[in-house]
This record gives sequence, structure tokens and C-alpha cells, in this order.
Amino acid sequence: DKSKLMSTILRLILSCAAIGISAWITPGVSLPELSSSGGVVTLLVVALVLALLNTFIKPIIKLLALPVTVLTLGLFVFVINALIIMLCSWFVDGFIVEGFASALVFSMILSVVSWLLNKVF
Repeated sequence: DKSKLMSTILRLILSCAAIGISAWITPGVSLPELSSSGGVVTLLVVALVLALLNTFIKPIIKLLALPVTVLTLGLFVFVINALIIMLCSWFVDGFIVEGFASALVFSMILSVVSWLLNKVF
């Protein structure tokens, strides 16, 4: 159906925008320049890989880490998000995350930026 396709494309565009803005803000995280065609492709690949990791891998990790998450009153979810970001950077050439701290900050900024973009659009 056409509206479902448009909704999916809009979500992908918003995700790309959130990733690009978050990478620009976060020290230690970089993407190729978006003025090049490789930069746009890398941004799309990062968005798709993050979507796949969040859909298939993250629920398994969250289930396995449930006792630690409960003990830390939910704060361990931030660690899981950072690990997913680092895993994404391992899969995608050109998406560089220079350590756990950068991944943690990036994931927090990405959450806020994504939320703001979704509220606006």
C-alpha cells in the first residue's frame, strides 16, 4: 500500500537525519562527508544496519541482560545501546566510533534527536 511505503521512506529519511546530526555533534563519531555520494550511501547503510540490529539482536541482548538491567534500575540499557552502536560501526565501513564512551554519548544524542525529529514530523 502506498501510504505504508511513504511512511517507511519518511522513517528512513528521519533516521538518516538523526544519525547525521548525532554524528556531527558527537566527538569521536564520524561519517564520510555528505557532499560525496559515498557519504549518503554510508548514512543509508548505517540507518538500515542499526534498524536490523535493533530489530533482531537488541531484544536478545536485553533478555540476556535482564537481571543486570533490573539491578541497575534500567541504566544498563544505555550500555546495550552503546554496544549496538559499536557493533554497527564494526559492520559499516566509513562509520567510525572511537570507543565505548563515544558510542554511549552518540546513542544518547541519537535518542534525543530522533525523538525531536519524530515530534516535528
